[in-house]
Amino acid sequence: MKPSLFLTRELPATVMKKLNHYFDLTVNPYDRSLHKEEIIEGTCKTDILLCLLTDTIDKDIIRCNPNLKGICNYAVGYNNVDIETASKLKIPVCNTPGVLTETTADLAWALIFAVSRRIVEADKFTREGKFNGWAPQMFLGGDIYGKTLGIVGAGRIGTAVAKRANAFNMKIVYSDATANVELEKKYSAKKMSLNELLEEADFVSLHTPLLPETKHLIGSEQLRLMKSTAYLINTARGQIIDESALVTALKENQIAGAGLDVYENEPDIAEGLTECVNAVLTPHIASASIDTRTKMGFLAYENAVAIAENRIPAAIVNPEIYE
Repeated sequence: MKPSLFLTRELPATVMKKLNHYFDLTVNPYDRSLHKEEIIEGTCKTDILLCLLTDTIDKDIIRCNPNLKGICNYAVGYNNVDIETASKLKIPVCNTPGVLTETTADLAWALIFAVSRRIVEADKFTREGKFNGWAPQMFLGGDIYGKTLGIVGAGRIGTAVAKRANAFNMKIVYSDATANVELEKKYSAKKMSLNELLEEADFVSLHTPLLPETKHLIGSEQLRLMKSTAYLINTARGQIIDESALVTALKENQIAGAGLDVYENEPDIAEGLTECVNAVLTPHIASASIDTRTKMGFLAYENAVAIAENRIPAAIVNPEIYE
């Protein structure tokens, strides 16, 4: 008999083929996120839950099935899962790190270019037939080449973003709990406090995980430290920024602009943010390339197979349960 798996949203076709081959698979039939009750209904009668970052997997869901063998999160982050409850019940929780690093870094750079060179505004202007010829002060933006890039959280993705800055002759500064020797040796990056970074950087790119101490890491006080010509980029987690404070900073031109792929209360956007022409907003698409989303699916599949076969998964976030 095949082990059973409940999948909260359909994944790329090649991933679905592998899941169907190995597991007795039940899939969310709707083109939307499931409600809590629907996740419980699927989880209570399966061996393994394969969920998304948009699914809140709380203690009620985890405890609904005393025979639940594992939870596989289709994301590098796992703040949507109650790790404490899962660990108490000796349930392994897995994620998909590494495979989306470069793609996320690419999106961070896409936002850097889009917001600083006002690409979205200019595209809209052109499509509306307002372009009547070159003008010396039309859509003036900020330069990138030779400027200072500040990386907040120099882990895998932060490091990948910083490496790309080398091609633009940028000075790299970073803030992290630990030193990044690779960045310092290869790219002359300088480690500094968050406040120092905010005061110095022309572009501030956020790559820290969402933890109790990083919630609202960037609020009104921190935004006031930034240069009026600086740009804030967030491809990490929305709650790292106090979105209401950011709206005020954008509207009052405290900073030059922001590029956001994540939001404090997804999918809801803070009131007034969509009205800010100096913000570029994308719908959480940092990992949205065909190759990367497929690799994420394959890693989630491998994690699930390992759990089904009573092996320790490659990408487990609570390995202490096996001690």
